[in-house]
Order: sequence, then C-alpha cells, then structure tokens
Amino acid sequence: MKRETIRTIALPAAGGKLEAYAVRAPRGYARPSRPFTRRALAAAHVVADPLSAREPWLEAAVDWEATLAYRRHLWSWGLGIAEAMDTAQRGMGLDWPSSLALIARTLDAAKDFPGAAVASGAGTDQLAPRPDLQLADVIAAFEAQCAAIEKLGGRIILMASRALAACARSPEDYGRVYDRILSQVKAPVIIHWLGEMFDPALAGYWGHGDHGAAMNVCLDVIRRNAAKVDGIKVSLLDKEREIAMRRRLPAGVRMYTGDDFNFAELIEGDAEGHSDALLGIFDAIAPAASAALSALAAGDRATYHAILAPTEPLARHLFRAPTRFYKTGIVFLAWLNGHQEHFVMVGGQQSARHVLHFAELFRLAEAAGLLADPALACRRMKQLLALHGIA
Repeated sequence: MKRETIRTIALPAAGGKLEAYAVRAPRGYARPSRPFTRRALAAAHVVADPLSAREPWLEAAVDWEATLAYRRHLWSWGLGIAEAMDTAQRGMGLDWPSSLALIARTLDAAKDFPGAAVASGAGTDQLAPRPDLQLADVIAAFEAQCAAIEKLGGRIILMASRALAACARSPEDYGRVYDRILSQVKAPVIIHWLGEMFDPALAGYWGHGDHGAAMNVCLDVIRRNAAKVDGIKVSLLDKEREIAMRRRLPAGVRMYTGDDFNFAELIEGDAEGHSDALLGIFDAIAPAASAALSALAAGDRATYHAILAPTEPLARHLFRAPTRFYKTGIVFLAWLNGHQEHFVMVGGQQSARHVLHFAELFRLAEAAGLLADPALACRRMKQLLALHGIA
C-alpha cells in the first residue's frame, strides 16, 4: 500500500544545507496472533531519569517506570527481553548494582505477561580495573553475578568479560574460566561473544586476535559443556563467520544472531539451519520485526523480506562505526516515537553522535514506516535541531 505524504520537515544534509524531507503516514503492523518459529529477544535500552541530581557521567539514574513500560511494549509485540546487556549501556553508564535492580524489576514485571521471555546478563563488571587481576577474581565475579540472577529466578546470558580479556594469558585461560562457570549454572545459558567493534576492550577474546582461531576455542568450550549451553550469541557483524560457526555447533545448541547488519538473511537461514535472534536493533524496530517474524512463521518469506528490507539500511546506519555508540540512536528513536519524554541517557551518552547522524536516522526510520506518530516525531526532531542552532 502506498503511504501518503502528510507533512515535510527541513533536515540538515552534508555541506550544511537544509533539505525538505517528505514524511509519510507510518506502516500499520498487527500484533502477532501465533508464536514465532524463531526465538526472538530484543536487547532493551534503559530510560534515564532527567530530573535526577546524580552526576550523569558518574552514577546511573534510571527512570524505572518508563524503562519497564518499554519492556511491556516489547513483550506486546511477542519479543522476549535480553536484559542488562550492552544495549542497556552495561559498562557504558550502567553498573552492576543498577543492572541487578533492573533485572529484578523486569523479572517481576514479566509475571504480568504469561510466557514473557527474559534472559539477563551476568558479567564481571563489579571488578575495578587493576594490573594484578587474576583468573580467580574473574571466576568469583562471574559466580557472584550468576548466583544473584539465579536467586531471582532468572535465566543467564554469560557476557563477555573485560576483566578476563585483560588478565587471560592464553586460550586455555578462557577455557578454565568458562568451564568453571558453566559447571555451576542451574540452567543452560546463552554465551555472548561481543566483538571489539562493540567494545574495544574485548579485542583478542578467546585468546586470539584472529576471529577464526577464536571461534575454534569458543566451539571447544561449547562442546565440552553442551548440556549447559542453550546457545551462543555472536556479535561480530560478519555473516559468513556466523554461518560457519552455526554449522559446527553441537546438536541442540542455538545460534543467536547478534549481526545487526545481516539479521534478515541469518534469521531466515538456509537448507542447513538458521539463526535465532538476540538483537539490539529489535529494540528500535519491534513492530516491523514482529510482523516479519509472523510472516516467516506463516511461510510467507516474500512478506518477511519486504518488511525487513527497509529496516536494514536503518540498522547499518545506527550501528555504523564507532559501533559502540549505537545505543544513542536506539534511545533517539524511542524518544521520536514517544516512548520517553526526553532525549537524555545515562552516562550523558546522548552526545555520542552528531546532528547529521540523527537527521539520517530520522529519514531511514521514516522510510521504514517506523515513525508511529509523524507529527510528534517532527516536533521532537525540530527541538533537537533547535538545540544545535538549526532553525
């Protein structure tokens, strides 16, 4: 169906010019009527409290009501929640005590949504960086966070550890830590391999700078502990690497794509298998993702691709280098769509992208039909432009 133009807005373009952009009516998406044939978790962002007196670079101030409302929004579209992950600014403004509080509140809110899926990040971010860190410290930190999440009745996503990357001296050190933690967890976990494009401190993870050699180490860990591994989330933005790893996983272990560039192809899969989803981009495109997954469940692959095709340019722009600043775009889009009343982030991260980046995000979100209330989105975009001295 052709979308009708309903207004225009002047947006900045390269070279300092303002260009008129036509804004059309949003696409309409129905909420899912049947379960998806793929597991789909959205790594969800947090909403900052703009009226807090806490220093934004030093302490996380979270608007709990708005943060939980966004999780209800995601559940309403049939998506699960990957909680307290890097999309929630874990390690970039959100510390472990705040993360645990977030996990507890989300698990409690999930009780009102029968069947709502929640998996929560356990890491080692309570460890202060220091030169004398030992593997025993990393193990103890992982154990403490896993125990805290399990005490709340939560399922675990075993996050990549900056502390382990800093103190490990060999691939065997990674194996030693993961074998120990996986031997103790109560239920199978999702392992998250977060690439250095998302977090430069994780370069050389699994003991190798080469991703192919690192993948072999990771697969060895999974094979030894297959009964304790639900799946592996790979965030390398490399579809060929993900497919190659997917084909080598033990039976019963899932591949959760973390490829925000090529997710449509990877989720669809091929004759040898498919990836499930644990994606930050699903936070921003929940209605489209839900509708596409419903089409895929109905065997309508043409509609699946037609829905997701315009979201991939949006994702590629949102996650462009420096990729770790993608959270800023996620929160910007939530603000445009009325899910929060301000564009303020914990850690002051709203300043991490420039105004031309935001203008292009606006264009791409509109092109994908994802501006739910175009009038509101235009008003808020104009507020941001005015803040940058653009009339």
